Amino acid sequence: MAKYLALFKLTPESIAGMIQKPSDRFAVVSNAAEKAGGKLLDYYWMFGQYDGIAIFDFPDSASIASLMLAVGARGALSHLETHELIEASDIEGVLKRSKGITYTPPGK
Repeated sequence: MAKYLALFKLTPESIAGMIQKPSDRFAVVSNAAEKAGGKLLDYYWMFGQYDGIAIFDFPDSASIASLMLAVGARGALSHLETHELIEASDIEGVLKRSKGITYTPPGK
């Protein structure tokens, strides 16, 4: 299964709601991920540009996309960004595959 990183930023209304009624967000996100065919591996809150991150295992990009669309449609987030992660042990093979690919930049 592939790993995906989701970066998110909550709306002010969502933050206010969490303050008023705290809940186990890991459990909620984990349950939603399982319904979409994946698994939540890690979930962190943070300071800075984003409010938090989640790391998932999913069988394919369509499955994670279904989760991100379902979450995004709820209106709790002002920003949601998803990236597929490449295992460090896979990068050598990726680099070797790129050797034989040719590309000409526009205008050259």
